[in-house]
Amino acid sequence: MSLEKDIESFVKSVGLELYDISIVNDGEDSIYRISVISNEIENNKRKNVSLDDCVNLTHLISPLLDVAPPVSGDYRLEVGSPGIERKVTTIKQFGLCVGEKVAISLKSKEKLKGTLLKVEGSKIFLDVDGEEVTVDFSEISKAKTYFEW
Repeated sequence: MSLEKDIESFVKSVGLELYDISIVNDGEDSIYRISVISNEIENNKRKNVSLDDCVNLTHLISPLLDVAPPVSGDYRLEVGSPGIERKVTTIKQFGLCVGEKVAISLKSKEKLKGTLLKVEGSKIFLDVDGEEVTVDFSEISKAKTYFEW
């Protein structure tokens, strides 16, 4: 199994979903960042990930990374939530954002903002001002969730 699949298994074992794994360079420091979200929905919203959840998951994943380091050299492990406003770059991430507001830039330069209704195959379905709009994933150049105050 790959390192990402092993990490995903640990994440699922504590009732969370793996959102993203990235390596970020901050000056001379390398950060191995694991972003997780809750898989529980409450009042039509995804529950928050607690600090205790992140600490628990860090303790589970850290020994795995001691055996199979994700990067060469020194790095810092960060486990946390990707936040309320975050990039959406994969079909899987779109699926995890159903019910949330998303802003999408298309390769045609058109911009869409609306509520993500569902994902079927490579099709993304949005409610844009009361109208259902379908976009193929391959047409998207950039997407992110957003929060309206």
